[in-house]
Amino acid sequence: MRDASAVITKKLYEEDAYRTEFDAVLVSVRRKEDSVLDVVLDQTCFFPEEGGQCPDRGELGGLSVLDVQIEGNEIHHYLEAPKDALPEAGAGIHGKIDWPFRFSNMQQHSGEHLFSGTVHRRYGFENVGFHLSPSEVTLDFDGVIPEQDIPELEREVNAAIWSNIPSVVRMTQREDREGLTYRSKIDLEGEVRIVTFPGIDSCACCAPHVARTGEIGICKVVSMIRWKGGVRVSILCGKRALEHFQKLHGIVVQTANDLSTSMENIFPQVVKLKNERQQLLARLKDASLKELQYAAKEIASDEEHALLFSSGAELPAVRKVVNALCAEHPGYCGVFVGNDEEGYSFVIGSRQLDCAGLGRQLQETLGSKGGGRPEMIQGSVARKREEIEGAIFSLTRP
Repeated sequence: MRDASAVITKKLYEEDAYRTEFDAVLVSVRRKEDSVLDVVLDQTCFFPEEGGQCPDRGELGGLSVLDVQIEGNEIHHYLEAPKDALPEAGAGIHGKIDWPFRFSNMQQHSGEHLFSGTVHRRYGFENVGFHLSPSEVTLDFDGVIPEQDIPELEREVNAAIWSNIPSVVRMTQREDREGLTYRSKIDLEGEVRIVTFPGIDSCACCAPHVARTGEIGICKVVSMIRWKGGVRVSILCGKRALEHFQKLHGIVVQTANDLSTSMENIFPQVVKLKNERQQLLARLKDASLKELQYAAKEIASDEEHALLFSSGAELPAVRKVVNALCAEHPGYCGVFVGNDEEGYSFVIGSRQLDCAGLGRQLQETLGSKGGGRPEMIQGSVARKREEIEGAIFSLTRP
C-alpha cells in the first residue's frame, strides 16, 4: 500500500479556475473494477468531491471520468475503461474538463457564498451545511430566516451579483489569518485558502469560483424548510436558474392555455375552480348518500345479510347506511365503495354476528386489509365485485 503522503497531486484548478485542458504524468494506475481504472496524476484540473461540492466531469486520455476523489494529498480519477485499456505509470496523458458543468458549479458555489455571507451579516447565522450536486444546491443555517425576508435577501444578493465584484483568492498561513474575519465551519490549521468577495463575504473554501460576481447572472431561492433547529434553503444560480424559470414559465403558459385565460388571471381562475369543485363534491356526497339509502330500501326485509356497492360514496355516508342496514337485517351488512379495476374500500357491521371474525376470514380468502371491532370493521380489498359477493355468501352459508 503506497503512502498517500508520498505523492502530492498539484491542484491546477486552484491556480486557474478557467483552465479546461492540461497535460500530466500518470503516477499510478490500478484497476478498481472490471471497467473502472483508478488513476493518480502529478497534477490535475479536475476538482474532486470536496467541501460539499460534486466532482468535475470530463475526459482523461479519451476516457470518461466517472468520479474524482481526494485521499490525503492524492487526487484519484476513476475512469470508464475496458479491460484492455491499462496505461502505464510514468506515461503522459492529456485531460479535458467538462467546462459547462464546471462553470455551472462555479456559478452555484459563488452564489452560495454571496447568499451565506449576506445571511451571516444580517442575522449572524452560520452556514453549517452545504451540498452542491448536479440537481440541487442546499444551504443549512443554524437559525430561522423569516420567510417574509426572503425577497429582500434575494434583492440584496442579486445587487451584489450585478455590481460585478471581483473575487479575491489567497492562500494563508496561520499568522496571515490573525485578525482576519472569515467564515469557516471548523477551526483550521496550516495553509488555508480564503475566497473573498469584498464587502460581501470572506470564507475558507477549496473550490473554483467565478472571477467576478456578474458571471453568476442571478440567484433565486426556490425553497426553504425547517431543518434541525434552523432552515435549509435551496437556491439556483446562473444557467440552472434560467432553466428553472423556463420550466415554470412553460407550466404557467400551458395552464393559462388550458384555462383559456391570461397568465395574470390564473390564480383567480384556480380559486374559482376550487370553489366549484367543493360545491360539486358536496352535491355528490349528498347524491351518493341518497343513492345508497334508496338501494338499502330495495333490499327485502327478510334478507339476513345485506351488501351494497357504490362507485363514489364518502365514509360518513357509508357508516350511516351500514348502521341503518344493521337495524333492519340480523346478519352482515356491508357497503363496498370503488370498482373492479382499482378495488374496493368497505365497512361491514352487524348487531348479532362477529364482524372481526369475518374480517379475518376475508383476509385469508380475498387478501383484504383492515380491521375493527366485533360490531363493525372497515378495510380494503383488491378483488372484483363478483368475487367479493361469492366469498362473503359462501362464508355465511350454514
